[in-house]
Amino acid sequence: MVMRSMAAGVLCALIGVGCGGDEDQPKSCSVAEQTGCAAPQVCEEVEGGEPACFDPVTLKGRVYDSLDKKAIAGARVLARDANDAVISRVAVTREDGTYELAVPARRDANGVPVKADITLRADALAYETFPKAPRVALPVDVATAAGAPLTLASAATEIALLPLADSEGLGAVSGVVRADAPGGTLLVAGGATGAADLDGSYTIFNVPAGEVTVKGYAAGLALDTASATVSAGKETKGVDLHATGGATAVVSGKVEIVNASGGSATSVILVVADTFDEATARGETPRGLRQGNVTGEFSIGGVPDGEYVILAAFENDALVRDPDTSIGGTEIVRVTVAGGDLPVQESFKVTGALAVVSPGASTMDEVSGTPTFVFEDDSSEDMYEVSLFDALGEKIWENLEVPRVTGSENVTVAYDGPELIPGMIYQFRATSKKGGTPISQTEDLKGVFLYK
Repeated sequence: MVMRSMAAGVLCALIGVGCGGDEDQPKSCSVAEQTGCAAPQVCEEVEGGEPACFDPVTLKGRVYDSLDKKAIAGARVLARDANDAVISRVAVTREDGTYELAVPARRDANGVPVKADITLRADALAYETFPKAPRVALPVDVATAAGAPLTLASAATEIALLPLADSEGLGAVSGVVRADAPGGTLLVAGGATGAADLDGSYTIFNVPAGEVTVKGYAAGLALDTASATVSAGKETKGVDLHATGGATAVVSGKVEIVNASGGSATSVILVVADTFDEATARGETPRGLRQGNVTGEFSIGGVPDGEYVILAAFENDALVRDPDTSIGGTEIVRVTVAGGDLPVQESFKVTGALAVVSPGASTMDEVSGTPTFVFEDDSSEDMYEVSLFDALGEKIWENLEVPRVTGSENVTVAYDGPELIPGMIYQFRATSKKGGTPISQTEDLKGVFLYK
């Protein structure tokens, strides 16, 4: 059994001496500096008490090719919190694709991890970054870790990466973000992305060969840019970014929630424009550039200079961006931050989503045979459009004339498109229309399934 932490005493790390106390009790430490603990123990927060040293919670898993199940060596895996902030060091997969990743876990008074969901990101050469639309990362609850030492291995720690359709002409860029608290900085080069380790080191895979500009983004952090010459199949090393001060700009505006019987609050995120995909209307958000529980006005501070796309109702909150482009406030909002605050003058609308029934209502379901897509009926519609996308964001099928239904709460549409690939992940999306105008649609992160 893990004993309670010591409630008294000065944090030994702050005065540079060894920790005292009973050997059976965890020693005091400094979470901010992760000091005062003898390896392999780590410093963790304790509910109602001082931080203390504990054996870490370790995630164990494997990264492999989603199509042939072969191990992927050299992949970079890290953990992120609910706001996509990096909270762990980077683990690099072994030759057999396995990895071990120590993650922070807040403890109760008895030293037991308390419930907290984290997600994983994985990158590898010649593979699509995970997660990337329409794929989503399943949450991992650190409180479910068991054994001595505490270990967690589940379906959510097994990561299947999708090979790029064409990886010829791609290389990699690596370096260090030289700044205070660089961990989790989003690095962008030639449309490819990577995330910095807690010590600032980073690698961006799948960068197009040629001259590229490397940029870094994180809330409150202003960085210079760097140039790199990328060669196909090779890694360009030593491309460092340096802090130039603090980012202080504030992007503010207003979200208008209309015709929503379910959700009443949403989140607003800033997506780096270079990562935005028009087809899926999604992209990557730097650490800290998000505000949750938005019911009207929003304000996101510490925004670095750059070009962004503002998205609302991106998460599963029973709301979606209003697709009715015949009215104001429904266009994709793009902004450029250049050294000062940026009030967004026009409010933008979100509306109630069409609920997904199956597949992919709450988890990534497994589907075989001929898929059938089921979603909530919109009583205001006169027809629907249903589309199917693969995990690379390519539309592979659509039915633009699904008739309205009467006498049923749900709409059922049978797939009749090209043969689906076993091991591939897909997402269906439905849009209700009235008089030819879109009025609602299914949520961004639902309708996802694995074809078996």
